[in-house]
Amino acid sequence: MKKLILRMGISLLTLSLLSSCKNEEPVEQVLKDPQFENVSVHDPSIIKAEESYYILGSHTQFAKSEDLIHWNQLSENVNQTNLFEDIRKELEEEFDYAKTDTLWAGDIQQLKNGKYYMYYCLCQGTSPLSVLGVAVADSIEGPYKKVESFLYSGTSPQFDKTYDATVDPNVIDPHVFYDNDDRLWMVYGSYSGGIYIMEMDGDTGLPIDENSYGTKLLGGNHSRIEAPYILYNSETEYYYLFTSFGGLDSFGGYNMRVARSKSVEGPYIDGSGQEMIEAKGSEGTTFDDVSIENYGNKLMGNFLYEEDDGLTNAGYVSPGHNSAIYNEEQNAYYLIFHTRFPNGGENHEVRVHQFYFTEDGWPIVTPVRYANEKIANYTASMVNGSYRLLEFSKEISDSIVEPKEVTLENGKLSGKITGGWTLSSDNIEKDSIIKINEKEYRGKFISVWDENQEKQVMSYTGVSEEGVPLYLIQSKE
Repeated sequence: MKKLILRMGISLLTLSLLSSCKNEEPVEQVLKDPQFENVSVHDPSIIKAEESYYILGSHTQFAKSEDLIHWNQLSENVNQTNLFEDIRKELEEEFDYAKTDTLWAGDIQQLKNGKYYMYYCLCQGTSPLSVLGVAVADSIEGPYKKVESFLYSGTSPQFDKTYDATVDPNVIDPHVFYDNDDRLWMVYGSYSGGIYIMEMDGDTGLPIDENSYGTKLLGGNHSRIEAPYILYNSETEYYYLFTSFGGLDSFGGYNMRVARSKSVEGPYIDGSGQEMIEAKGSEGTTFDDVSIENYGNKLMGNFLYEEDDGLTNAGYVSPGHNSAIYNEEQNAYYLIFHTRFPNGGENHEVRVHQFYFTEDGWPIVTPVRYANEKIANYTASMVNGSYRLLEFSKEISDSIVEPKEVTLENGKLSGKITGGWTLSSDNIEKDSIIKINEKEYRGKFISVWDENQEKQVMSYTGVSEEGVPLYLIQSKE
């Protein structure tokens, strides 16, 4: 009898605890002003090394951060850099070949031997007269020593063939990475003949086949596609190919896109099921944006956080040339890119945003920069409120998406746009949904720090089946 009473007591206690856990409301993370410290690195390529994050960009711009929030500029240009003992002497032949006095977007990878390999490139600029090579150092901060320049485009007779800029690549914008089987690869290319990938020797850091440009992934006929970067997700088992479409200046409509493949060499597919190898300009054209603009899932383009008064800098113009990194300890993904700003001319800075994956395995990017936020489950009362809604398109244009005032309340979306919304009970793992004019966006609600309002607010990021992003940022005025 005593045993029966004891068992009943334990059962009642267990039920009480379970009931308490089940009815406990989610607790929203409290965020504080992170006091951002900014740097200018064009085309930032990220690597984590020696307990710090480093980004290398064009002109050997170099910066360092411990937390992806506070950055320290290490060099601003080729003449200032300490990455080489004497860069003008070290790369004298390369400067002469490419008819330039600077370096373009590079990349650093640590190989299995522990050494750091910098993949540098130089380009004439108005033509694909370029050279790409590798230098090595014992420390991430150098000094680097040239190993070899191994890839040329333009007038080079490297492969005993006439260079054709409509099908052959401009050999710049390298990203070197290990695949899921620890094989080393380099993806590269900008405009001209498109984006290519080639396998590299894991011992030397050089191409396995030095008589080929490798395998073409997309682009051609001088279409404005560049800045390839590949990241593998072990959960979705996809390789994600990030690229930037459009022109990089403040009026070029630069925007970030992504496609994916089960194989590192492709074919890469977008959310509409289109093969990216078909993304190229029409034959005989130059900078034919219309032919490519519907390819790839768009991640981010031009937008304003507030209505344009001709003075505000709050928003992004031509965000692009991104890299990406996964932090295993945090189980978090980060998108790193440069951006210009509304009414800010050609001035640019680095921005870091977290990104997540939908149930279908597509990346979606937070609408505001990273500030230590952690995604969580939320209640409807946490989500209800007034928002600024940013509805993008696939268009490549210098036009800037302006916010539309809407309200989320009890599953309804009202205001300048109408529709509905559903908050998932497991917002971390499952999709929360917003519907507008029969179009469905699948994504996440995230409580974030908005530096423009200097407040913590709720936000939403989602993507349609066609690969068009949607942002919402709560306005607490």
